[in-house]
Amino acid sequence: MQNLILFTSNHLKSTVKTRKGETKLGEHVQLINNLTTIYEDIKALDVDYVIFGVCEDIGVIANHGKSGTYKAWDATIKILLNTQSNAFLNAKKILVLGYLEYEEQLKFVKDESLTDKKRVALARKLTETVDEDVSHLVFSIIKAGKTPIIIGGGHNNAYGNIKGTSLALKQPVNAINFDAHHDFRPEEGRHSGNGFSYAYNEGFLKNYFIFGLHENYISQKSLETLNETKSIEYNTFEALYVRKEQGFSDELKRAIAHVGNSSFGIEVDCDAIENVPSSAMTPSGFSSSKARQFVNKLGQQKNAKYLHICEAAPSKKNKAQVGKLISYLIIDFIKAHANRNS
Repeated sequence: MQNLILFTSNHLKSTVKTRKGETKLGEHVQLINNLTTIYEDIKALDVDYVIFGVCEDIGVIANHGKSGTYKAWDATIKILLNTQSNAFLNAKKILVLGYLEYEEQLKFVKDESLTDKKRVALARKLTETVDEDVSHLVFSIIKAGKTPIIIGGGHNNAYGNIKGTSLALKQPVNAINFDAHHDFRPEEGRHSGNGFSYAYNEGFLKNYFIFGLHENYISQKSLETLNETKSIEYNTFEALYVRKEQGFSDELKRAIAHVGNSSFGIEVDCDAIENVPSSAMTPSGFSSSKARQFVNKLGQQKNAKYLHICEAAPSKKNKAQVGKLISYLIIDFIKAHANRNS
């Protein structure tokens, strides 16, 4: 894969900061320094989790969104690998594979000579390239019997995650989306707002649950589409925390009942978390602790097949905080998943 950059021992040495009397996560994770065949190389390793990044915001630009989601991987990996390694987590079962990079493609999309119309059209076409890479990686990881954890990029990558999982398992899969937006927009060319609708209409996605939808962000037409589609269920942030018509724990149970009866993916959009720098940052949303509880509960389910954390758009000023949050979510998922119901 020409867009895959392996995370090698040289990357590790420059990232992990050792300290006497302490052991960091990065000192125990596994790496692939030379790749022959993705599926065979991953299958041969004694690991349960494969972490990789998607360094792109092409899909976000294609959806008229704010650039910056390509920075999430770098912000996260520097914090994650310097997390303390202790009895709470077996780091030896984790492979840090690397990241998908689209530097050249991003240069084309961000060319200042392009009109907005041409920029969006180009970005939507290039998003299809990202789709192919993500779906192939996820397919290979799941086929090898491992669990992928995908970090960064726009929510366009939900499509590749769902497609790759579906192809590996040879059946449609379910998905739960912790998100302020439904991302079930029309098929108007690929972008970050229609990953789930494309996956659904192509037969890769079966049941879909949107957790924490913001009522201010959904058009009446889209709301009617969600209500008319029997395999889609949702709740709203307002019903949960403004009007308090529903309880968080009860709604988690309802969501699990909708998606957890067969293989499903966990999607976490950082724009659902209050004040987290993202492509659509919100001043009103779930707390970081609620996001962690969500990931923990879903990760415990026996049919959970992957975790995707997306849409974070850190700046130089706040990248450490973003990296810490995403690292918490990754580790929460691994802890829960490793001890999930059998």
